[in-house]
Amino acid sequence: MNRITLIVASVLILIARSGLAVAAERPTPPARDPNSPGFVVAKELPDGEGPLVDANGNFVIGPTHKPAPEMTVQPGVPHGAVHNLTMQSTDSKLYPGIAREPNTHGTVDPATPAKMIVTTSHPAPYTRRVAVYVPRQYEPGTSAPFIVGADGPDKLLFTALDNLIAQKKVPAMVAISIGNGSGDAQGSQRGLEYDTMSARYAEFVETEVLPLVERQCNVKLTKDPEGRATMGCSSGGSCALIMAWYRPDLYHRVLTYSGTYVNQQWPFNDATPHGAWEFHEHLIASSPVKPLRIWLEVSDRNLLNPNAMLDGMHDWVLANENMAKALAAKNYKYQFVFARNAVHCDGSVKQQTLPAALQWLWKDYAAAK
Repeated sequence: MNRITLIVASVLILIARSGLAVAAERPTPPARDPNSPGFVVAKELPDGEGPLVDANGNFVIGPTHKPAPEMTVQPGVPHGAVHNLTMQSTDSKLYPGIAREPNTHGTVDPATPAKMIVTTSHPAPYTRRVAVYVPRQYEPGTSAPFIVGADGPDKLLFTALDNLIAQKKVPAMVAISIGNGSGDAQGSQRGLEYDTMSARYAEFVETEVLPLVERQCNVKLTKDPEGRATMGCSSGGSCALIMAWYRPDLYHRVLTYSGTYVNQQWPFNDATPHGAWEFHEHLIASSPVKPLRIWLEVSDRNLLNPNAMLDGMHDWVLANENMAKALAAKNYKYQFVFARNAVHCDGSVKQQTLPAALQWLWKDYAAAK
């Protein structure tokens, strides 16, 4: 951490401990070197190239990020239908809704620096948008593989699928792009959904979202976890892994950009006191290997200590580097991409890498007979 970042972060923690309601400042992260001591050994690729779709391991891309051809609407390619649905918090048994008061933030527990105290969160309603992509190639009545995405709607994903499905590079899958319940981080509905280390969000999708999709979009979704994937960016990315980790009976494929594998969970949980940081700190190493296939990316200028917690567990680059180490040590099927000249949830990186990432994610898929 450079000196300026340290000073800014120190001021923020003093303000937070004083209980003042202020807008959190995010210091500009320094550009990180993928060859830093302690980082994974990665293959540096020529600028503009990405890893092969059948390669596993660690790769460095950049510094220029041109969109892959599949990210542009192509003439003659069949377009899937997109259904736009809404869900009300009043209809949810699992997420009736919370919100944090505007311009307020949590304070660090003086007795436990890794714990955030939030006193300004309260029940609040929300409306959730859900965009459902159904490929033109879907045969009504058949069980379709699908991918669930966070922070939807994700139109880039739908364009990529149109082209990849037409090229027969991925199966003809349904994409369910679910909007969050609003807010961000501790004390918010989005934070509660995405950062909680439990099966709750996966169960919400299973019991409340998927039945709605099948009913309103006239599709049948596979029950086979091999035909189910999750994806997301930032906390949506860690949520994607959380869903599969706690419910591997439901999901076997995970795709994450700038995953928030840091200490962001709220409310505090003694079972996982460091939130998603626990994945690479303890959980992956101490658990039997799960039947998961995981693609993950981090950018060289990703987030570093974006709030008042100086717990050593809010470095997105280090967290994702540690994820790659932990997955390699347990012989998981994974692909880790370190992007040069990029920021958190970098749109250009996504446009460059998403088609190949989706191909890698579904490389070994064979529909159950």
